[in-house]
Amino acid sequence: MAPASVAAAPTPAHDLRSAAPTQAAAIDDPKEAALQIIRRYVASLQSALDAGSAPHVASHFSQDGYWRDLMTLEWEFRTIQGSQKIQNWLEENNNERLSPNKVIRNITIEEPSVAIMNPFPGVTWLVSFFNFETATNRGRGCLRIQQDPTDGQWKAYTFFTGIEELKGYEMKHGANRKPGVDHGNNVGRKSWKTNRKEQVNYENGRQPQVVIIGGGQAGLTAAAQLGQLEIDALIIERNDRIGDNWRKRYDFLVLHDPVWYDHLPYMKFPDHWPVFTPKDKLGDWFEAYVTAMELNVWTSTKLESSEYDEASGKWTLKVTRGDGTQRTLTPKHLILATGHSGEANIPTFKGQEKFKGKICHSSQHTTGADFTNKKAIVVGCCNSGHDIAQDFVEQGADVTMVQRSSTYVMSSDSVINILFKDLYCEGGPPVEDADLIFHSIPNFLHKKMHKDVTAKIAEYDKETLDGLQKAGFKLDFGPDDSGFLMKYFSRGGGYYLDVGASKLIADGKIKMKQGQEISHFTEDGIVFADGQEIKADIVVLATGYKNMKTTAEKILGKEASKTNDVWGLDEEGELKTIWRNSGHPGLYYMGGNLALCRYMSKKLALYIKAKELGMTK
Repeated sequence: MAPASVAAAPTPAHDLRSAAPTQAAAIDDPKEAALQIIRRYVASLQSALDAGSAPHVASHFSQDGYWRDLMTLEWEFRTIQGSQKIQNWLEENNNERLSPNKVIRNITIEEPSVAIMNPFPGVTWLVSFFNFETATNRGRGCLRIQQDPTDGQWKAYTFFTGIEELKGYEMKHGANRKPGVDHGNNVGRKSWKTNRKEQVNYENGRQPQVVIIGGGQAGLTAAAQLGQLEIDALIIERNDRIGDNWRKRYDFLVLHDPVWYDHLPYMKFPDHWPVFTPKDKLGDWFEAYVTAMELNVWTSTKLESSEYDEASGKWTLKVTRGDGTQRTLTPKHLILATGHSGEANIPTFKGQEKFKGKICHSSQHTTGADFTNKKAIVVGCCNSGHDIAQDFVEQGADVTMVQRSSTYVMSSDSVINILFKDLYCEGGPPVEDADLIFHSIPNFLHKKMHKDVTAKIAEYDKETLDGLQKAGFKLDFGPDDSGFLMKYFSRGGGYYLDVGASKLIADGKIKMKQGQEISHFTEDGIVFADGQEIKADIVVLATGYKNMKTTAEKILGKEASKTNDVWGLDEEGELKTIWRNSGHPGLYYMGGNLALCRYMSKKLALYIKAKELGMTK
């Protein structure tokens, strides 16, 4: 899960007359004063942009301020920090980013969004959403300005610009929705049912423009966004049903993220939906999503071979469908949507061939019901490891959890009551606004802001954390005590959102073996480096997954080896490679939790549409 920052949520207004007396002395309402200041700031910034003056634009940023841009000024994800670096960035290639076809125009404040915030002691931000356009697209942004202590001027500490639509190619929803019928005398017309059958089966020689490998949340959200842009996309899924990637996981798996965080694009969960979604219920929702969004899906389909031809700019994909039919697909674009993690990381141990019990990876485990009154060992202490250990206890097994390093732990209650409070919550802002608040904060700034959030969560969870430590569980608090956001972005794991297992550990119902490597297996157990042997009938390796690139190389071979590394933060704080240009033409990675897929799928779809239109050159 990638959390939002509660520090991004509005705090009570302060009297801005003391903060900016020359600008707001005659205004009694602090929010109205903030609006006036933001209006002046935006007018001045727009004047600098219109003049094409990089130094003037950069002067509107704090010395250590950020500009985060998602595909507005270039077809990339960029975060530039520092007014001088922002100036240098704008001046590159003869001020290309301030040229008539790139420059940001018509910045319009969304006045109801104006807020006054105190993210750090002694710091006041004036915050506002805004709309803007360029010669070719429209976008939405968010600014946070603060008063410069040296000259008293209001300057941007964060300025976010993100593309939302291409002019003339607006998405087909809302006022742009399709009519669904052509009234009149249409001789030989086909019914919707017949047309859908032909579309899904790609009859009469039709080829998809995009093939998506994987039908989980990554593949479905990408296909939905592409469909709204009238890009013909086909999902190929190896499982028998959409949603099986969730259904086939361990029986008691329930999402640890609350419902308000997990909506899919264009179809929010209904108001009666539970706060935490069971895996099988989510799988069924995915199937309903395919039908409602009219997505083209081939289930029980295996990719046999792939080849990319640079001359034509097309892929040749040979696939076998569930009925044995073989088809050759020639798309221009291929999206690998198998999840942000790669192949299961399954270590091997000395003597494991002698073990008479069962050894499996957490991805292969289903239930602990077959091990009542037996002994289980779970190797690994993140979400899956805890959930599986809890399942074993509830099924009457004797379970030991092996923790080799340390884990960040926070309660599920703290997610709702602290982390997501006032953002992704009942009665909170629309999910589109919540997403804008979260994504408009640069990731390195998230790290700074989450230190305070992490401290509050630790105090909230003090009883639980104390109990874990007394039981021999080793805790950490993320990189530089910033919680698990940076752990998620850097390694995709290393944390547990507590839904009950922590108390079982504190009470001794889940035994702990901490800080010892596995020496070797015996016929009926594991011997550790300190010489202790623990008996077991089953060993579950909750040892995580390899990099997403490993799956790509397994599926696509040499072509995938040409791509850049996937996941982890680059030098600007952007996640590497995923949701954008992979380094290989026509190949893209799509993955992450439901919230990231919801937001980033639109950016990837817009990039592919722009590629099809020849705009990215």
